[in-house]
Amino acid sequence: MPEDLPGAGELILLVGLGNPGPQYAGNRHNVGFMVLDELAARVGGKFKTHKTGGEVLEGRLAGRRVVLVKPRSYMNLSGGPVAGAAKFYKVPPSGVVVVHDELDVDFGALKLKFGGGDNGHNGLRSITKSLGTRDYYRVRFGIGRPPGRQDPADFVLKDFSTVERKELPLEVDRCADATEALAGTGLAAAQNAFHAG
Repeated sequence: MPEDLPGAGELILLVGLGNPGPQYAGNRHNVGFMVLDELAARVGGKFKTHKTGGEVLEGRLAGRRVVLVKPRSYMNLSGGPVAGAAKFYKVPPSGVVVVHDELDVDFGALKLKFGGGDNGHNGLRSITKSLGTRDYYRVRFGIGRPPGRQDPADFVLKDFSTVERKELPLEVDRCADATEALAGTGLAAAQNAFHAG
């Protein structure tokens, strides 16, 4: 299991998960897109539609070459565009970083890891299937568990609460920082810096 991403001269893919369309834009499930939009602002460019089924932006972040990818399929079909972009840009799975919402992490907390299961996340399940491996990086943005008996599938397709929305820009910014740290300094250093939250 690699401790770090491919060498500094190698291209890496930073993928944000979400559902396309304005009706989903503020959903908890779309926080991956929100983080990628912040990273795009830091790279200084605009996403362009790509033949692999996503929107891409090539640039530099944390001193290395990156391709930002937002799949334009629905969440449960994210794997096709991600695997397509990885193949097009000749990036191995160990050079793929996926930013996604995570029910098992409290809102306001982040977890970074390499490999592992999909924990019921349809986007990750699709990516694992399409890449043929679980061995890629994940930046898990905590959204917490739904209150009461609300179905998690409904919860993730609802917008953040009023209280959460006040904190959201700060948390998206922090998640972008963590993703940038992972790209620049590697997994262990990024975990040390961001797991306390």
